[in-house]
Amino acid sequence: MRLTMFDPAPIGVVFTRGPEHRLAYTNAVYRKTFGDRPLGRPLRRTFPDLAQSGYFDIFDRVLATGEAEVLTAVPIDLDFADSSREGTRYFTFSVSRATVSDGSRGVLGVVVETTEQVTAARRIRVLSEERRRALLRYRSLVRAGSEMVWVTGPEGGVTEPSPGWQRVTGQSWEEFRGDGWIDAIHPDDRAAVVERWSHALREVQPRFTHAYRLRLATGGYRHFAVDAAPVRDGDRVIEWIGTCRDVEQEWQDARREKLLARATAVTADTARPDEMLAALTAVIVPELADSCTSYLLPQALHRTPGTALAAERVAAVPRQGPPGPPPHHAEQLRPDSALVRAADRRRPVHAVFRPGSPPPDITPTGTEPWLAPDANSVVLLPVVVDGTTAALVVACVNGDRPPLGSSEISLLQTLLERAHTPLRNALEYQRTRQVALALQHSLLTEPPDVPGLGIAVRYRPSSSAAEVGGDWYDSFVLRDDAAVLTVGDVAGHDLPAAVTMSQLRNMLRGLALDREEPTGEILRRLDASVQTLYHECTATCVLARIERPAPDLLQLQYSAAGHPPPLLVEADGTAHFLDEGRSPMLGLLPDPRHSTAVHPLPPGSTLLLYTDGLVERRNEDLTDGLDRLRRHASTAARRPLESFCDELLAGMLTADNDDDTALVALRLSVA
Repeated sequence: MRLTMFDPAPIGVVFTRGPEHRLAYTNAVYRKTFGDRPLGRPLRRTFPDLAQSGYFDIFDRVLATGEAEVLTAVPIDLDFADSSREGTRYFTFSVSRATVSDGSRGVLGVVVETTEQVTAARRIRVLSEERRRALLRYRSLVRAGSEMVWVTGPEGGVTEPSPGWQRVTGQSWEEFRGDGWIDAIHPDDRAAVVERWSHALREVQPRFTHAYRLRLATGGYRHFAVDAAPVRDGDRVIEWIGTCRDVEQEWQDARREKLLARATAVTADTARPDEMLAALTAVIVPELADSCTSYLLPQALHRTPGTALAAERVAAVPRQGPPGPPPHHAEQLRPDSALVRAADRRRPVHAVFRPGSPPPDITPTGTEPWLAPDANSVVLLPVVVDGTTAALVVACVNGDRPPLGSSEISLLQTLLERAHTPLRNALEYQRTRQVALALQHSLLTEPPDVPGLGIAVRYRPSSSAAEVGGDWYDSFVLRDDAAVLTVGDVAGHDLPAAVTMSQLRNMLRGLALDREEPTGEILRRLDASVQTLYHECTATCVLARIERPAPDLLQLQYSAAGHPPPLLVEADGTAHFLDEGRSPMLGLLPDPRHSTAVHPLPPGSTLLLYTDGLVERRNEDLTDGLDRLRRHASTAARRPLESFCDELLAGMLTADNDDDTALVALRLSVA
């Protein structure tokens, strides 16, 4: 059985080898669901995030007994690749023992997701329960013990006093009766309440529910939920009875969760701090504020507190009226600015004032205006990252809208705290990437001058701004005048990978200079060092030595550890890969053995060493990329060496290449 036959399958397929169940194959549907898990590792190590460890025992039983097992609609809890679908998901598994085309035996798993079916069944049960409870609530409505109970006639006018209503709103019976109760509702909510209530009366709805803000006897407004039902005498409605319940805290909690969910959603895939702050600013307006402005403080780490502060305005969103000032505008904040005060103290600055009359210390003279003319309150919130204020968020409320209070400030702080981790990661990423790129470029040295040989090198980073690779190249001359070329790739796309890459590259230099020995023996010593010093690290490498066994003869001695084979292009354009001297990648086998191969180098020929970024493409077999490289190299064989390298990169790499690429090309002079 060939596993590649499952590549186009519309269901997930996985195959593991041996008693440790090392992951050997996954198709595209499986990787899309469970992530691109590394091949070659035992299943238990490949899925450390799987909450239900008992599934591993199934693989043991199937391999041992040969009896297939099927699990229907079972829960799986782990970090799914599709981060937009959180929580427990359900799958049906068919697990059986299988033997693949190379004769190895293992376990074949077929996976079908059944989350929607399971969820639908549960939803039906929930709906049935909700209907049952609604009926019970309806029957007990008139017996409700709420603090406010009211009664209206069949046409809607209040017909009886309500002590609870009077106590909460301060309305007397004369003010409350008939349609007077509408005056106690917040002006912004009245039209919707009257429309909904009138519709309920006309249609004689079995139940009327609504939420609105009521003016309190003590001042201000709070959210209340109304729940009412008609009282019937046969087919005739004789009155309506209802209750009002204070739901301010519930409303605040719901708003809080909604805003935090929106903040999480808009920042989930955002890496740049300016884009993240702009997205959060759009969440804040209009739910919490009438305007919001966000600033990045790019020089905060190098500034003395109490001095002027350079700020970059990255977002300015008003609730209504003309658009806010354009983003990405540099401002110099004076030391006496409230913004600078908030940044230095690393805590909010809050002010409530009469509309249009902010205190002088909020907007000192000579500063750029950032408050609306009718603003009545403002809060300046510093975003602190690792003890340093990295950003400032300014929220304002205008006109007759209730000023910003402690609950709004708390929610703003929580919202920004929820975004603190991705913002910190984004800033840390920038610092890390700068370090990694500087480290990479410090190692990308110019090739040596060798008589009779031309050497050219190229390095192209990944087009993804979120990745820093572990590719390296090197070329140098030994004491016996032999030239050494090498390329390699450390697994990973982060700063640790770049650091490990630099250490392996320098270690390989030292091992090659230490002794005059075959390339396979040098890689064996490097492999032993990797396994001793860098646990869980794997890398690929090609090491080539160009030596002169006779005055008019050059030959290549080389070893390839898990790396794509070198390409030899002869002067007439004939190109073929050198497939000897191959061995497993570094860091894989506990007792490594690396072979050495020797191949003559004809005059005028070109030797190419490269990393897999040059030949690999998503959803394509590696052999296709190797064939493409051979054709391009054959076509460009007669070009000068520098042009030869440039044409290979232009022909092989796409605009969205997602891996680093390093190459070393050696050209022999024509005899």
